[in-house]
Amino acid sequence: MKISELLLAALISAAFAVAFGFIAVRALKKLKFSQTISGYVVEHAKKNGTPTVGGIIFVVPALAVYLIFRRGSFVYSFAAASIFFAYAVVGLIDDLIKIKFKRNEGLTPIQKIAFETAVAIFSSVFVYRMGLTEQFVPFTRIKIPFYGWFIPVSVLIFLAASNCVNLTDGLDGLAGTDCAVFLVFSAALIIAQSALLPADATALEEYSNLALLCVAAAAALGGFLLYNTSKASVFMGDTGSLALGGLIASVMIFSGNAFYIPVLGITFVATGVSVILQVAHFKRTGRRIFLMAPLHHHFQHKGYSESKIVYAYKLVTVAAGIVSLLIYIGD
Repeated sequence: MKISELLLAALISAAFAVAFGFIAVRALKKLKFSQTISGYVVEHAKKNGTPTVGGIIFVVPALAVYLIFRRGSFVYSFAAASIFFAYAVVGLIDDLIKIKFKRNEGLTPIQKIAFETAVAIFSSVFVYRMGLTEQFVPFTRIKIPFYGWFIPVSVLIFLAASNCVNLTDGLDGLAGTDCAVFLVFSAALIIAQSALLPADATALEEYSNLALLCVAAAAALGGFLLYNTSKASVFMGDTGSLALGGLIASVMIFSGNAFYIPVLGITFVATGVSVILQVAHFKRTGRRIFLMAPLHHHFQHKGYSESKIVYAYKLVTVAAGIVSLLIYIGD
């Protein structure tokens, strides 16, 4: 697939998201699909009543553009798109329960993990049967085979990615911006890798379509951010955050880049680890490491504005992406 085709797909996806968002935001307000904000973040009290389920604003355009522009062999990318959709459905169920009962929690933690795990197991078994059990060591062209260990490792990656992105969705534009940058560099990495593939048209088509899915989703997120940056007129909800986590995990696993997730997604890792450390330390000592977890709320309590935190996270993700790409290309 030519770069010009990817750029055209990105343009259409972004325009679709902007147009769809214009309609969706008004429809969600009319339907009173509003988000009940948790009381523990005092700074967010003014956001109570903001429409949620905004993930549909980028999920629908991304999938539509991918289906229109895909070419040749698309088994891997279609599976990744299906996982993207499946996680969006899980998130939508969670959001609808929150809306119906006017509370901050939808599915119980056990129910949510059960749904996520079911999708993760099904996806991992599919990948295993496709024989895609080798993953690149970051910054090298060395692949490690996982054989029978692949399924549990893959399930763990899916759960970690979906939940870390979900936890990152705590400030206006934060998860959307980070995921958009992540997906752009993922596409660039996949394109760079495809240039090194042997003369195999099928493999090249598979990689090109994975890059297309990344580009379509990143561009759709760009359109969505028009409505989600501070002050947000709509939240992506779990519909969006779980979908993005599932997409990131599936695209990176299918392309053999699963271990680039903590590199390109260093802000997601920091978010997830901050919650784990906070909970573990509090249970052991009764004291907190951070003023509040996840980490972005700690920075909020330190006095940093949402826009500055989002900008800083974006810079970190861009830096990680540039370093990863330069080292890979120069290897």
